[in-house]
Amino acid sequence: MSWLTYAMGANDIIASTLPTELAGVEVYVDDSPAGVLYVSESQINFIVPVNEIAGDVTVRVAREGVSGPEVTVTLVNAAPELFGDGTGYAIATHADGTLLTSASPAQGGEIVVIYATGMGATEPNQAIPQSAAPVVGLASLSVSLDGVVLPSFRIKYAGATPLSAGLYQINLEIPQDTGTDPVIQVTMGTQSSAALQIAVE
Repeated sequence: MSWLTYAMGANDIIASTLPTELAGVEVYVDDSPAGVLYVSESQINFIVPVNEIAGDVTVRVAREGVSGPEVTVTLVNAAPELFGDGTGYAIATHADGTLLTSASPAQGGEIVVIYATGMGATEPNQAIPQSAAPVVGLASLSVSLDGVVLPSFRIKYAGATPLSAGLYQINLEIPQDTGTDPVIQVTMGTQSSAALQIAVE
């Protein structure tokens, strides 16, 4: 791991490309350099290169040019996970970008933005998307509230968040009859996110 704790900043992005080295640390996936977002003594956050496909891949870390051992991990087409606020609630916003909270919950009929990761390839497929880019696996995507799968027309957009590496968003219309603070889950294929609540009144 790194000798230092360092998080990628705006100055580390060159020509809309993620840095492949931070504080002397590099990550390779099948020998291709990965974009590195954060390094510390015990943690490395990186983005799997967009050209990788589902299956077994090797991952290795190099520090100051010296590589550690390779490990094999299995990639799937998508494995969605919602971002949580640490209290059991999903991070989501109103259309104006303000956070959903108990003091400012969503209302039935409102379109909210829910943030996630791991939703797979997009079109176009870029490490740092410059504009909206829908997920390729949209047909396999479903969202449930309190265990009830919502009809697909409730999903207004599902894809990359522009100018944000590894961040996806789902623009979701909340049904009028939704109960207070329902449990939300996102599923793509056979992979489902952990269950979190979403602030709704």
